[in-house]
Amino acid sequence: MTRRLLQAATAAMALIPVATGVLTMMGIDDPLYHASGLPRDALLDGNLRFFGGVWLALGLAMLSLVPQIEREGRLFAVLWGAVFLGGVGRALSMAWLGLPPAPFIGFTALELLGAPAFIAWQRQVAARDGHAGGAGPALQKSPPRQG
Repeated sequence: MTRRLLQAATAAMALIPVATGVLTMMGIDDPLYHASGLPRDALLDGNLRFFGGVWLALGLAMLSLVPQIEREGRLFAVLWGAVFLGGVGRALSMAWLGLPPAPFIGFTALELLGAPAFIAWQRQVAARDGHAGGAGPALQKSPPRQG
């Protein structure tokens, strides 16, 4: 699969946390949570808004990688690793409390299966484009010093 396709897919996937992060920063008043009838609770509202902000930042960080995606392997893997761990959290919730609405089961599958696939895809593109694992300039070997 090509670099351009990876860029397009990453940009599309990054728009999800950007949009939902903005919504989640509404806290309990987010349409999803508001419809569930959650009680007005400062702790819950504050945590929802905090995690909405973190989710928004993750999406913006992912968008920032798109232009030089083949060179950004480490950060790309860290961001998708965070998505994967979020999926682990959702899976634990399903195991302990039961299934959420159907779309969230799909999100969990995407997080647990898609994250490793995106990391592997980026590494493949980086290797094809001659970037050592896509590690970025700070992690690539410097030529030996002469002198």
